[in-house]
Amino acid sequence: MHDIFIIGGGINGCGIARDAAGRGHSVFLAEMNDLANGTSSGSTKLIHGGLRYLEHYEFRLVREALMERERLWHSAPHIIWPLRLILPHHKGLRPAWLLRLGLFLYDHIGGRILLPTTRSIDLRSDPAGRALKPGFERAFEFSDCWVDDARLVVLNARDAADKGAEIRTRTKAVAARREGDHWVVEIEDLTTGAREEIHARMLINAAGPWIDRVLGQTIGRNDAHNVRLVKGSHIVIRRKFEDPRSFFFQNSDGRIFFAIPYEDDFTLIGTTDEDFPGDPANAAISDSEIDYLCASASEYFAEPVRRDDIVWTYAGVRPLFDDGADAAQEATRDYVLKVEKKSGAPLMNIFGGKITTYRRLAEAALEKIEKQIGAKGKPWTAKSVLPGGDFGVDEVEARIEALCTQFPFLARAHARRLIRLYGTRARTLLGDARSARDLGRHFGADLYAAEVDYLMRLEWAQDAQDILWRRTKLGLRLDAKQAAALDAYVSEVMAASDAPAGSGKDRV
Repeated sequence: MHDIFIIGGGINGCGIARDAAGRGHSVFLAEMNDLANGTSSGSTKLIHGGLRYLEHYEFRLVREALMERERLWHSAPHIIWPLRLILPHHKGLRPAWLLRLGLFLYDHIGGRILLPTTRSIDLRSDPAGRALKPGFERAFEFSDCWVDDARLVVLNARDAADKGAEIRTRTKAVAARREGDHWVVEIEDLTTGAREEIHARMLINAAGPWIDRVLGQTIGRNDAHNVRLVKGSHIVIRRKFEDPRSFFFQNSDGRIFFAIPYEDDFTLIGTTDEDFPGDPANAAISDSEIDYLCASASEYFAEPVRRDDIVWTYAGVRPLFDDGADAAQEATRDYVLKVEKKSGAPLMNIFGGKITTYRRLAEAALEKIEKQIGAKGKPWTAKSVLPGGDFGVDEVEARIEALCTQFPFLARAHARRLIRLYGTRARTLLGDARSARDLGRHFGADLYAAEVDYLMRLEWAQDAQDILWRRTKLGLRLDAKQAAALDAYVSEVMAASDAPAGSGKDRV
């Protein structure tokens, strides 16, 4: 008998699993695909308050998100770091005084300590202006943070598992029923087809854009309609500008989008906002969205953005709580937690949320969970660190230097990538290696078998897609032949393993 069964391995499900396991609850989490397979790897990769949400009077959400920025930065300085953004003043759109007022609130309502404040810049003399068309003269520079979103999910799952939670990927909750004071959840291993029943005192539906489908198909509530599915799409192009800062652009239709330095050699541009009526599993950028992002970016950049510049695209579907807003970009990004206990065991549904507020959402969820099944511990995540993040926010470069010293055969760029993904656990990954040969088979770029084995053994990776696009972003650097060789290697290791698929336990 588990205390909690969680459906969904996105940021909300894994964040709740981590918080609950750390308090002493027994937790079982089932994810039908890979961790962060859906919405949680389809974000704009920002830890931010949401400057534009101030226009919709979501002050509570913005304040909570701003308070979480530095808290999350301290918890994971390897995968989260500060970002300065340039907001050009566009004549004919929002007036400069309104931008300044919004940024003043942004600086002062969220408990900012380390991040620098907003400043005005002259684009005619500031290096940021070199990438832009003539005519943009004034801008505001402000702070937020960048995050490797998929790794944030995986590290929450890893910490939950380290604290006793059972994390199963490629495992679908196919049916759930109440039996007296608890739930019986039938799960299916989608790799082997094996089924089993899991018993739990409380069921958490954190299935993201599939939340209504879980209510309808798994739990049997055919009338479920609670979320508004909104698709956000992004394009990745070769690096558009040399400046390390990002751009925050306004559009004439009232929407905003970002242009962010990405993975050293690229620029990430997005996002869009449009209602999505289809299956979230099939979400992909549309031709009209590509045209929209290219045209929008070309309004600002001196060098136009064309379709031929695009090296990768991705899309995610946000499961926003349906508050009846007229336009997709106006729908609330706040989270809503609903507990149902008409008879027997309780059920909690998780609606909406932002990646920035996932930790606070989990804490709020535990408050409601423990009212139903009893408390076992106190809130603890506010001052905690995620796996590999046990060092100061100003020590990243020192950690890279130390890794190069301990493993002198590593190129600095390789050491930097490992620290930025694994933090202090990079040493565990490298083990006793004394040369590149000791890292095993080379798959391309700086990816070796030692890293692949680590990701399979400890981070639930089961195919090349898991490794190349969620655990790392090396899919931008390996060609199709190299990716196929990696997939074949992973399949061989999986076939030779005795551990259950998706267990995250040693297999190599």
